[in-house]
Amino acid sequence: LTCFDTHPEVTASSRHYVDRLFDLDPQKVLQGVIDMKNAVIGNNKQKANLIVLGAVPRLLYLLQQESSSTELRTECAVVLGSLAMGTENNVKSLLDCHIIPALLQGLLSPDLKFIEACLRCLRTIFISPVTPEDLLYTDSSVISHLMGLLSRSRYTQEYICQIFSHCCKGPDHQTILFNYGAVQNIAHLLVSTSNKVRMQALKCFSVLAFENPQVSMTLVNVSVDGELLPQIFVKMLQRDKPIEMQLTSAKCLTSMCRAGAIRTDDPCIVLKTLPCLVRMCSKDRLLEERVEGAETLAYLIETDVELQRMASITDHLIVMLADYFKYPSSVSAIADIKRLDHDLKHAHELRQAAFKLYASLGANDEDIRKKPILESGAIELLCSLTQSENLALRVNGIWALMNMAFQAEQKIKSDILRGLSTEQLFQLLSDSDVNVLMKTLGLLRNLLSTRPHIDHIMSTHGKQIMQAVTLILEGEHNIEVKEQTLCILANIADGTTAKELIMTNDDILQKIKYYMSHSNAKLQLAAMFCISNLIWNEEEGSQERQDKLRDMGIVDILHKLSQSSDPNLCDK
Repeated sequence: LTCFDTHPEVTASSRHYVDRLFDLDPQKVLQGVIDMKNAVIGNNKQKANLIVLGAVPRLLYLLQQESSSTELRTECAVVLGSLAMGTENNVKSLLDCHIIPALLQGLLSPDLKFIEACLRCLRTIFISPVTPEDLLYTDSSVISHLMGLLSRSRYTQEYICQIFSHCCKGPDHQTILFNYGAVQNIAHLLVSTSNKVRMQALKCFSVLAFENPQVSMTLVNVSVDGELLPQIFVKMLQRDKPIEMQLTSAKCLTSMCRAGAIRTDDPCIVLKTLPCLVRMCSKDRLLEERVEGAETLAYLIETDVELQRMASITDHLIVMLADYFKYPSSVSAIADIKRLDHDLKHAHELRQAAFKLYASLGANDEDIRKKPILESGAIELLCSLTQSENLALRVNGIWALMNMAFQAEQKIKSDILRGLSTEQLFQLLSDSDVNVLMKTLGLLRNLLSTRPHIDHIMSTHGKQIMQAVTLILEGEHNIEVKEQTLCILANIADGTTAKELIMTNDDILQKIKYYMSHSNAKLQLAAMFCISNLIWNEEEGSQERQDKLRDMGIVDILHKLSQSSDPNLCDK
């Protein structure tokens, strides 16, 4: 175990506690453990010293000895639980001593008080971020034994549900818990008389159902005391319930809705879940609640235009979201200085959650997009975020702009280009992160759609955009990046006056020709789109353009491609 420099006076008293664990008189050992328990409560310094002095292996030894009295074993579990409540380093030390197998073994005891103490300690260890969740799943008999212990007491129910909800990360864990009967065993706990049990059971369902159609479809048909689960969740959404309960029920209903288990026009979604999540975005909620509320709402409405429309007109949501960026607006509003410190560290999470929600709100409907966004002066804000040092903010800022430009009117597009400035556009196109680059190209592609817009934008920013395109086609970039760039060129070629910027640029024409003969079919197709837009017959000057391209040898390449084995290329 790791050793620290310790103060002699603290160490002396700590050593005295550890020495007593080795006494030959079992009664004195028990008293020693009880005194140690009282000494470590809320005292992290004392906890660290006892760990350094080797208390953990001895406590674990006593806990596992058949000859130890049940009372002694229980007190050992309580002290270990208290040590685990300290710092993350404490938990690491406990894990290094193989505490988890010892505690799981303890669950086989017939004594309920001892089982509860072991579960409480396991709960504390598993909710620590340093504990690997997989330690719960190394032996499948553990899961079935825990399911069996759920009926023993309200404490076993609370702790086991908490362990499950913390250790259920991703589809593999969901499937294991589901197959061992988690739904049937936990459902009746939602109507427990204990608030804590109800809350932990609810959290279990929220992680079991998250992005999991199989679980969600099952939940819809489960009933407890003659009431279906969705109805129970709706009751837990009501305003008089604790905020955590409202949020978690809304998450359950959201997962079920996204899985298709509940229709998007069901009253429990439209009249209950959606308004509850919008309420969570208001500025009198705690930071975590606002983050979770906005992210869950974004997920709920992401694919449904009607829900997007409803959210955008509920409770001034758009105005509330603007507040996510002004955080914290006034220091005096947060009386608790610790809270302020915590919130300042996490303010970026608020901004990210707001982006997700902006993106979802405007995902499918032009009218809403104009309304989130323009009312709250978001264009300037998003443009300024693309300059952030923080990568996540840069990606989200450019992503939101890309969504906003999709099928937008010309004024919005011009505002975006004005807000970004040419320098910033070049900055983003040379960003080291490929996500930023792809989203920036996506933005350009969305800006350059529909003829009048293409011509207008190229008349004001044509030179810079052509420079940017050249820069990328010459750089060391992956296929996706080059394909996206060629698609931008194809859009420019679709303009009426804009296509002249390509026709008069021999360098770009040579590049298009090069990509027509490239080894990658995607790039060949994209290059051919450019050509077909340039030579389109119905347009003025098409003959001259065709002649120029024929002189460049483009027709020969087309002949070659028409014999290609790729059907897409042949047709084109």
